[in-house]
Amino acid sequence: MTLPLNRALGLIREVDDFPEPGVLFRDLTPLLADPAAFRAVVGGLAAAVPPGVDTVVALEARGFLFGAGLAAVRGLGVVPIRKPGKLPAVADRVTYDLEYGTATFELPVDVLAAGQRVVVVDDVLATGGTLAAAAGLIARAGAAVVGAVVVLEIAALGGRDRAGVPVRALHTV
Repeated sequence: MTLPLNRALGLIREVDDFPEPGVLFRDLTPLLADPAAFRAVVGGLAAAVPPGVDTVVALEARGFLFGAGLAAVRGLGVVPIRKPGKLPAVADRVTYDLEYGTATFELPVDVLAAGQRVVVVDDVLATGGTLAAAAGLIARAGAAVVGAVVVLEIAALGGRDRAGVPVRALHTV
C-alpha cells in the first residue's frame, strides 16, 4: 500500500532547538519508518527527476536512503558523496558552510565520467550550501548536474537561489 504523497509528507516531525538552540529541525525519521510513506516519497522523487539522467548522486546521510530508493525505481546507478574518512579512494573534496557550521564532502574515485548527466538527491534543502558543494564536486569530475530533487525545502533560508542548479522539492515550508 502507498499513502498519498501529502499524507506521507505530513509525517515529517518538527524538533525545536536541534542541533542547537534556535534551530527548528525537520525530522524525516517517522516518514522513513513508515513503508507506505517511504514508498510514496520515493515515487514522488522518481517522478520529479528531469529527463535524460544517467546517474543519481546521493548526499550523506539521509540523501543515501532516498537516493538509493530513487535509483532502484528509475533503473539508475547511485553514487554516494560522503563525509571525510568514509571512502578508501577520494577523487576530490570540498569544505562548505552550513546554516550552523561547516562540513566537508568527498567524491569517490572513478564513479563519475565526463559528460555524465546526474541528478542530486537529498532530504532537506535549507541554505543550499550542501547542494552547491556537491554540484561543484560533480562539475569538477566532468559530469553535469541536470537538477536536484529534495523531499523538503525550507524556503525562508533561500537555499534554492544558492544551490546553483534547478531544484524540485516535494514539499516546501
